Amino acid sequence: MNEFVLLVGKGKLVEEIDSYLNQQGVKTKTLDQVFPANEVIAVFDLETGLNQEKRQLLQQVETRVTQQTPIFTSVLHRTATEIASWLFYPERLVGFSPLLLPKMTSVEICFPIQSLRPNHKLLSIWKQLGKDVEIVGDQPGLVFARTLALLVNEASFALSEGVAKATDIDLAMQKGLNHPQGPLQWADQVGVHHLYAVLEGLQREYGEDRYRPAPLLRKMMYAQFIGVESEQGFYSYGAQEMRQDPHCFADRPERRSKMLSDA
Repeated sequence: MNEFVLLVGKGKLVEEIDSYLNQQGVKTKTLDQVFPANEVIAVFDLETGLNQEKRQLLQQVETRVTQQTPIFTSVLHRTATEIASWLFYPERLVGFSPLLLPKMTSVEICFPIQSLRPNHKLLSIWKQLGKDVEIVGDQPGLVFARTLALLVNEASFALSEGVAKATDIDLAMQKGLNHPQGPLQWADQVGVHHLYAVLEGLQREYGEDRYRPAPLLRKMMYAQFIGVESEQGFYSYGAQEMRQDPHCFADRPERRSKMLSDA
């Protein structure tokens, strides 16, 4: 039997995880391919859920796999419990955080409340991938993505309010708190859109103002300045502006007038 993981979604994150799984000797397929349902060992749903497409895709997935196939769904924007409510077999759905998955030694997992007795056998794929499993509470972003999103949000407020330049904010967090890199540079690498989805999800779930995305982040979403993937985020990554000397758009007067005037 030619077993494989079914990947759902699109974009750089899907490409990264596809490459990682292949390197680990795990075959992958997508929904637009033909395959036997009993050869799918797991589904990795990487859609953020900012729109209705995630629900439609998962309902389509259920018609293509067996009742026992585990579905691991990104909970960057919505809880596993809400996502499971869309499915005919909600007990086989597991929430996870896909951010930086190839680099992480562990994976954050949560179970929806529909899993009254969580089936830990569903997690066997992670042992095959050599990942430690950390089971956490069911909330948007889980732990790492939530924490990073809040750091980036506060840094975005500081940047748009003229407290400091992006390079200075990043340097302060690296030198002052010994972070591996600054929050704005980190956001560009992870994807501004993914962190924005976490903030929107947290505000939607809890209704608290502390999760409100900074106006600058919202403008960057409109402009599709989502980081390395689009060659423009808090820094530029074009052919003439490489990472050794990142050039932040918010440090340039012409960009500031365009992007930060109302932030």
